[in-house]
Amino acid sequence: MIKRISQEQTFPLRSKVLRKGAPFTKCILPTDGIAGIYHLGCFVNDRLVCIATFFPEDYPERGEGGMRLRGMATDPEFAGKGYGAELINFALAELKESHVVYMWCNARSTAAGFYEKLGFKLISEEFEIPGIGPHFNMLYSLSKNEDTV
Repeated sequence: MIKRISQEQTFPLRSKVLRKGAPFTKCILPTDGIAGIYHLGCFVNDRLVCIATFFPEDYPERGEGGMRLRGMATDPEFAGKGYGAELINFALAELKESHVVYMWCNARSTAAGFYEKLGFKLISEEFEIPGIGPHFNMLYSLSKNEDTV
């Protein structure tokens, strides 16, 4: 089941999966206070197994109507079972209803294939985020008028 969750509910998976066990105080993203932000969680038998954060932010070269995905993480016990795809597809359906034009993210290079399978396109060369690792910018077009990336 996918539903909205609190910022605090994201911290255990952010710590475990994205921040190598860092204290929860180190799992607060600088964007967590942005207006319009929300967090989604995928639950299996009342256990939170996958999370993602979404907030309005336009990609510099794409214009208005953007929504950014950050902090996506799946508990390693549940990885590869479709929960991440289920969460992203749920978010995409919500965003289409809200007339968002596109969603974008900084995808870890190791996760780029996951996003490509869901229809995201690479829109940058690989780059390094210090202390975290190599990433690509990726974009999913939600607008019928924006078929090209």
